[in-house]
Amino acid sequence: MNARLFQATIAVLTLACAGRIAVAAQGNPEAAKLTNPVAATPESVAAGKQGYGRNCAPCHGVTAEGGPGNDLIPAAPDLTDDMWDHGSTDGEVFDAIRNGVAPDFNMIPWKDKLKDDDVWNVVNYLRSIAKKKT
Repeated sequence: MNARLFQATIAVLTLACAGRIAVAAQGNPEAAKLTNPVAATPESVAAGKQGYGRNCAPCHGVTAEGGPGNDLIPAAPDLTDDMWDHGSTDGEVFDAIRNGVAPDFNMIPWKDKLKDDDVWNVVNYLRSIAKKKT
């Protein structure tokens, strides 16, 4: 294979991979339309903190800044930053928690274990601990 063809092939593959990453980072457009029906009251945030501690902290860490992962699952992402791979709106966060993250479901669905209001409380808690841009 000549050098030009090789370089062109690498460029196309790079662009194709970048396109896939950009699509994955966009999240779910339908979920993005969802609005949080649970007000972010101190009670909701406290309930969300409890739910997070029981269900999410084992993977995402006590401070929600990410978990180490292991041989079977990749490291869990930071939930306090402003850019999430599967969408950053309240609706997209709700959807990721409720339905998991396909296709590998490294983030399992919680819809059979948590009521919708409990998931929204976790969303409110995560918003309350989000790192503020300076």
